[in-house]
Amino acid sequence: MNKNLNLLFLCLVFSSLTSLVSAQSQEKLKVLVVGMTHDHVHGILQFHKQGRVIITGIVESNPELIERYKKSYQLPGSLFFKDISSALKTIKPQAALAFNAINEHLSVVESCLPQGIPVMVEKPLATTLEDARKIEALSKKYNTAVLTNYETTWYNSNHYAKDQVDQGNLGKIHKIVVHSGHEGPKEIGCSKEFLDWLTDPVKNGGGASRDFGCYGANLMTWLMNGKAPKSVTAIIQQYKPATYPKVDDVATILLEYETTTGVIEASWNWPYSIKDMEIFGSSAYLHAVDAQSIVQKKQQSKPISGIAPAAVYGDFISYLEAFLAGKITDANDLSSLSNNLLVVKILDAATRSAKEGRKIMLD
Repeated sequence: MNKNLNLLFLCLVFSSLTSLVSAQSQEKLKVLVVGMTHDHVHGILQFHKQGRVIITGIVESNPELIERYKKSYQLPGSLFFKDISSALKTIKPQAALAFNAINEHLSVVESCLPQGIPVMVEKPLATTLEDARKIEALSKKYNTAVLTNYETTWYNSNHYAKDQVDQGNLGKIHKIVVHSGHEGPKEIGCSKEFLDWLTDPVKNGGGASRDFGCYGANLMTWLMNGKAPKSVTAIIQQYKPATYPKVDDVATILLEYETTTGVIEASWNWPYSIKDMEIFGSSAYLHAVDAQSIVQKKQQSKPISGIAPAAVYGDFISYLEAFLAGKITDANDLSSLSNNLLVVKILDAATRSAKEGRKIMLD
């Protein structure tokens, strides 16, 4: 009798464990990957390989690219579709992630939102203000979210900086400076498929001014609680025309607020990769040096260096899971449509300012 009871107990335990594992597996986010020409696609493929997320389909038409990634990540051929409509007839993902050219983001939104499928695109949201407004209209019509993913959204240092600003620990904010850039996409070894559209003025909207200018506009909009600047003034230049003949490779963009000045410095010409942010307040200074490190200085005191505490969400998958679960409701969040519509508006004004040689006033 005892043996039978023990056997029954073991069966119940095994059944419970099996159910738990099954439930955990079902809880994993199921996504559709649209496009593989953006080198950031490696991130989602790594998460899939690690079992953190389930890729239910991949939309890509480039056969060479498909074979390369199939081999690199041991992806079955059954995952691939030539277009979004074919994919959505077969699979029902919880979200779609776009890793294609920026001017193709609108078409992803047009295909997914009518079916109630949220979309997360790589930064920036769109190449033109017209496309951004169409995306906004579709999001409202179908009551379905469109999010924008930035690497700097997952920087602990930036979230610490925001907390310090919100708590008033820096005093009144008078200047924000954001540096974003590296040696250049070709110089750091970006793939051919990525370079083909990254250096195209139509597909990317510009060069470094768009590729890296969006980081500063995104962070400043967040720190200013969604408030638009009064004006935008930009100097956009081309230091390496032989390497990047069609697009700019360096930009300085000034944002004028009531009592704050924003400075965005974006470049494909720096000697090393950098994404940092400096905040000058009336009583204190804070430098988010990198993803983790911070330096603070209050008036005449010595600067204090440290490591920022961990942010609530450490990557775009944990964020997306939380968003879909209704845990993120901030309309000015770094990934929000509201924030990123203003980002595109700022970048559009910067392009016009540089071309026309004047300050552009925003409505």
